[in-house]
Amino acid sequence: MKRIVTLVVILLSSQLLQAQELQARVTVATTRVANNVNKSAFQTLQTSLNNFLNNRKWTSETYGTNEKIQCNILLNLESTDELNVYSSSITIQSARPVFNTSYLSPIINYKDDKFTFKYQEFQQLDFNENRVSGNDPQVSNLTAVFAYYAYMIIGFDALSFAPHGGDPYFQKAQNIVNNAPDGRSITGWKAFDGSRNRYWLVTNILDARYGVMQDIYYSYYRNSLDNFYQDDKKARSEMLTVLNQLDAFNAENPNTMINQFFLQGKSNELIKLFSKAAPADKARALDILSRLDLTNASKYKDELK
Repeated sequence: MKRIVTLVVILLSSQLLQAQELQARVTVATTRVANNVNKSAFQTLQTSLNNFLNNRKWTSETYGTNEKIQCNILLNLESTDELNVYSSSITIQSARPVFNTSYLSPIINYKDDKFTFKYQEFQQLDFNENRVSGNDPQVSNLTAVFAYYAYMIIGFDALSFAPHGGDPYFQKAQNIVNNAPDGRSITGWKAFDGSRNRYWLVTNILDARYGVMQDIYYSYYRNSLDNFYQDDKKARSEMLTVLNQLDAFNAENPNTMINQFFLQGKSNELIKLFSKAAPADKARALDILSRLDLTNASKYKDELK
C-alpha cells in the first residue's frame, strides 16, 4: 500500500513538473453566423481550442501551476459563402502578476481582424511546427494563427521577466509566419497584407534596429511595476524613463506597429501609476502619453491634469 501511495505521489509530481504554460480561456462568439448553421459545432470548436492551447506543451521550460500565463482569447465568427468556411477576428489579452501584489498587469491587448479558416465539427486541431501549412491551407490556418499567438503570449511574458527572454518563442512565431498557409482569402502573414498584422508584429520585435523596444518591455515590468510596492517614487522614475525611450523611438520610427501594440490596454494602469507623481513628472507623462496614445488622449488629459 505504501508503494502505491508513493507511486501516486511521483506521478502527480511529474504532472506538476510538466505543467503547460498557458491558462487560456477561449470564447467563440457566433452572433454573426447564419441561423441555418448548426451552432453546436462552435461549442465543440471552443472546447477544442481551449484544449489545444492549454494541454499542449509549447516550450521545453518547466512552469509551475501558479506560473501559468493567464490569457483570454475571443474568436468572433462570421459566415461566408463557402460551406464550413468562416471569416473571423481574434482578440488576444494576456497579463502577468506584479511582484508582491495580487494585481495582474496587461501585456497583450490586441485585435487581429479578418482571418479565414475552415472547420467542421469534431475536426482534429493538428499543428506541426515543422509543417505549418497542411494539405488544406484554410484548415491549417486556424491552428497556425492560434499557435502563433501562443508563442507570442509566451514570448512577451518571458521578455517581461528577462532581457531578450522571449526571443526563442518569437523565433518560433516567426517560423510560423515564414511557413504560413497561403491561399485565397488567407491574409495577415505577409508584409504586403497591411501594416498591422502577424508578419509585422513578430518582425518588429525581433528586428535589431528596434532593439530598444525589448528594453522598454523589460524595464516597464521589472524595473518599474515590480518595484512599485517597495519604492513607488523610484518605480515612477523608471516608468518615466520608459516613456521617454518610447517617445524617442516613435520619433525615429513613426507609426511602427510594435509601438502602438505596446500601449494597447495600458492607459488605466499608467494613469493610476502617475496620478500621485510629482507635478513635473505627471506633466511629462501627460505630454508623452497624449501624443503616443491618441485613442486615450482625452482620458489622460482628464485624469492627469
